[in-house]
Amino acid sequence: MAKFKVIVSETDGKSKVVELDGARATPLIGKKLGETIDGSIVGMTTKKLLITGGSDKDGFPMRQDVHGGVRVHVVISKSVGFHPKREGERQRKTLRGNVITEDIVQVNVKALERTEKEKAKKAEKPKKPRKLKKQAVEQKAAEETKSEETTEAEEAKTP
Repeated sequence: MAKFKVIVSETDGKSKVVELDGARATPLIGKKLGETIDGSIVGMTTKKLLITGGSDKDGFPMRQDVHGGVRVHVVISKSVGFHPKREGERQRKTLRGNVITEDIVQVNVKALERTEKEKAKKAEKPKKPRKLKKQAVEQKAAEETKSEETTEAEEAKTP
């Protein structure tokens, strides 16, 4: 039977790990990267989840443009699985296809919708007014001229 660690990235920047095994894991088998699934699979009934990635039992990452659930040796230049040190560098790497099979151990998903609680919480927070750069520069210039005027006035007072 399949056993997955599903990492759910929330919209607020937090993430949580949900372990699925047996019958709870079967709805994920056969799904592809980029597909949307129902959140009830991982216990989040009000959300839709987007499958963004994963890795197999030996740690090889899944990649969107490798079709099927197979492990392949591909020459890649830049993206998932390889980050070149020099521009134009390419290397042969082992990657996993874009279909979730029983060999996959970790599945990364991203929450697409906010729940009503999260929406209400965000609405409660008051927004801080942002200062525009132009206003900040003008304000700083005004403060500098005031300080220059006060120093000139003090110098004029002293005999």
